[in-house]
Amino acid sequence: MAGEIPNLVASARTGTGKGAARQARRDNMVPGVVYGGGVDPLAIEVPFNELLKRLKAGRFLSTLFNLQVEGQEDVRVICRDVQRDVVKDLPIHFDLMRLRRTSKINLFIPVEFINEDAAPGIKRGGMLAVVRPEVELVVTAGDIPEKITVDLSGLQIGDTVTISSVDLPTGAKPTIDRDFVIANIAAPKGLGSDDADEPDAAEASETVDEVADE
Repeated sequence: MAGEIPNLVASARTGTGKGAARQARRDNMVPGVVYGGGVDPLAIEVPFNELLKRLKAGRFLSTLFNLQVEGQEDVRVICRDVQRDVVKDLPIHFDLMRLRRTSKINLFIPVEFINEDAAPGIKRGGMLAVVRPEVELVVTAGDIPEKITVDLSGLQIGDTVTISSVDLPTGAKPTIDRDFVIANIAAPKGLGSDDADEPDAAEASETVDEVADE
């Protein structure tokens, strides 16, 4: 389970319709609606600056939030749409969907790399080149992993880490069907081909072919 699900604090709106939405915007708020979960939709609003800050931070549409509205029970939600002004490109309305613990959602999960000191390629001066610092997974709302872990033990220069070589949390799976690269051990600059530990030409060709086939 993720260490912390960020809170999204909102206020209930007393009115609905275009008039109430315009009033919310005049009050420097952004109107929104919470739907799903087998209960009636709830009209809410959040401070404009708070929503804009979260949008600029990125991943707003793929982040699970704990929605807090005074007088309502906290509920897990995910944003399904943000409408923007066609001229200013600023948020003017948003839709949130309530989630049950069994709901399946797509989230970006951070990748942690361990045991760099046990990777011969890094000991020889190779560099860990991270292609994906986070991976989008399909997960269950009630069992969200905090991270996925990549063990670098035994990796040589030229080795790659693909998603198929990583132990994913139970019930989680990638949103991409193909076996994509997460990281690789890149050769250090200036490493000559006559280095005693450098793979021969045949081995190097095989490594290139394997990467090209991904």
